[in-house]
Amino acid sequence: MRRREFIAGLGGAVAWPLGARAQQPVIPVIRFLSSRSANDSALQDAAFRQALKEAGYVDGRTVVIDYRWANGQYDRLARMAANLVDRRVAVIFAGGPAVHVAKAAYVRALESTNFEQRLIELEKKANEGS
Repeated sequence: MRRREFIAGLGGAVAWPLGARAQQPVIPVIRFLSSRSANDSALQDAAFRQALKEAGYVDGRTVVIDYRWANGQYDRLARMAANLVDRRVAVIFAGGPAVHVAKAAYVRALESTNFEQRLIELEKKANEGS
């Protein structure tokens, strides 16, 4: 084996563990939306965490739970749900009135995305014609 081939192979062997460490697994994030307060939802939250734990998910280790509490202020739910949908999260967990608001925010986001895409296409066609 030539010296260059050996050194090149050695460099690759050293770089591989560094690259493997750089690719840390992404921890999934669950967005939790509730119309209630954290205090009012303590029992439900404990049951939710227990069910996740039984499924192999532990908050802070294998999953991150991001809570959004409306504290009984229902007018805040639509804005909170829209914010979660804008983040394009994989999972939104909601209960009570928050379910309907989260669903509506998701549908609006889908509709506006299609609308924006149509506007972009129309703008491109208009620019091509001028």
